Amino acid sequence: MSQQFSLTHYITLVFDCDGVVLNSNKVKTEAFYKAALPYGEAAAQAMVDYHVANGGVSRYKKFAYFLEQIAPGYAEQRKLLPNLEELLQAYASYVREGLLSCEIAPGLEALRKQTPNARWLIVSGGDQAELRDVFAQRGIARWFDGGIFGSPDTKNEILSRELASGNIQHPALFLGDSKYDYQAASQVNIDFIFLSAWSEVKNWQQWVKQKKIRNHALFSSLL
Repeated sequence: MSQQFSLTHYITLVFDCDGVVLNSNKVKTEAFYKAALPYGEAAAQAMVDYHVANGGVSRYKKFAYFLEQIAPGYAEQRKLLPNLEELLQAYASYVREGLLSCEIAPGLEALRKQTPNARWLIVSGGDQAELRDVFAQRGIARWFDGGIFGSPDTKNEILSRELASGNIQHPALFLGDSKYDYQAASQVNIDFIFLSAWSEVKNWQQWVKQKKIRNHALFSSLL
């Protein structure tokens, strides 16, 4: 992107949800810990470590990895441990309450007013049905006139599909808070801005400098 940056240049704005639109990264991290806790505290912490290291990846893939790669080392002959479906249900119940109460990004409504002609989409690793319900209840679904999309489809799959259908049109910009967001945007030639204030990416300053990624704290600094 050039130094003469302007959001009004873009026809399409694509947003991640957690850590971007909602201050919900900590909500998700705590929910992964609680859901995995029947396997023991060490296993739950290993689940959290994997989750944080793989920001933006869907819960389905994370819990599948947990059961295949992490849990066997911590099961310790425990009986009646939760299976994949039960882990997902427990996680969803912990997450829902947090999503309905966590902070909405300051400046988001002002940004919507500043870009009245742009199409807005959510492309998230969160559960699609859950996201649509939460956004509707919180009164912000109408801002995302291009749709609210999430797992079980991956971000790569969603972006490719919506580009092919014409729902995403260039020039397009992805606003995310994870390395996976950047990779997904880059694969389909969409510009990217990293939002740092709520991100869980460790040493993000070094990463954005190395990759020459435009970064801001929150939407308010883009206005």
